[in-house]
Amino acid sequence: MPVLKKYEGLVAAPFTPMDNKGNLNPELIPRYYKLLELNGVAGAFINGSTGEGVSLTQKERQLQITEWARCLKAGGSVRVINLLGGTSYDECIENAIISQEAGLSAVALLGPYYFKPVDEEHLAEFVARVGEAVPDMPLYYYHIPVLTGVFLTMLPFLRKISGMLPNFAGIKFTHEDLMDFFTCLNYMDGKYDLLWGRDECMLSALVLGCRGFVGSTYNYAAPLYIALMKAFNEGNIAEARRLQMKSVEMISLLGKYGGMGTGKSYMKHLGLDCGKFRSPVKNMTDEMFREFTRDVKQLGMDNYFSKL
Repeated sequence: MPVLKKYEGLVAAPFTPMDNKGNLNPELIPRYYKLLELNGVAGAFINGSTGEGVSLTQKERQLQITEWARCLKAGGSVRVINLLGGTSYDECIENAIISQEAGLSAVALLGPYYFKPVDEEHLAEFVARVGEAVPDMPLYYYHIPVLTGVFLTMLPFLRKISGMLPNFAGIKFTHEDLMDFFTCLNYMDGKYDLLWGRDECMLSALVLGCRGFVGSTYNYAAPLYIALMKAFNEGNIAEARRLQMKSVEMISLLGKYGGMGTGKSYMKHLGLDCGKFRSPVKNMTDEMFREFTRDVKQLGMDNYFSKL
């Protein structure tokens, strides 16, 4: 059974770098890894929602595993979690074994989002089937019901999985149910690693005692959130609120310019062009990007964006 080392601070959910033809661009990954490392990010959650994992082929997901693992094994400080998938448990098991052999830090699993589990026990059985294949590797569950449609309560799931999978590590919790999150955070005296997944509500999770956070905006605005956590830890709640509002203003541009695809535009604005999202995610036109750049400048956040 692996020793669980909980995450503290920021875990970025990297965008998958694409070239101008929409193909995977793995040559960009070492530079991407260095960006996260230089800006104080503790971990990377690859092949996730932000990383278009469900839009990638099996070979592409595995290529990302290889490239991110190479950066980690070269002495990098950013630990890497790989999202395995969530529909075919055989495919997930294959990705889990490859992740372990490559030397990644942990793996994560979505709830099955087409044929859905009917209750928390069936979800736990699915997760355990995958996790048993890599008993020496920490496995997380990725709770994001707005995308999977698996609207199950996590505390009953945690009770079930805790007795089934010794290497179960915790939950990436991307949902607004703070009561469920809080009870999971305190389950078995805080045994499990609960990672908060709503960047715009970091302060709320900090108040509840959360210390690990996974999100897409940590790719390009890590200094903002590090400053927010520092203000909170020093008892400067007014400053923490101000910085959280900056986060909300920044994230509001995602909605204005079409949603998830706007995140790659933030990366391009920084100087790390990760290409475009695959269909059906909406991407910006060149004119929209020029308007977006003007809006970003008006945020007055130059000191809070990550630096290459």
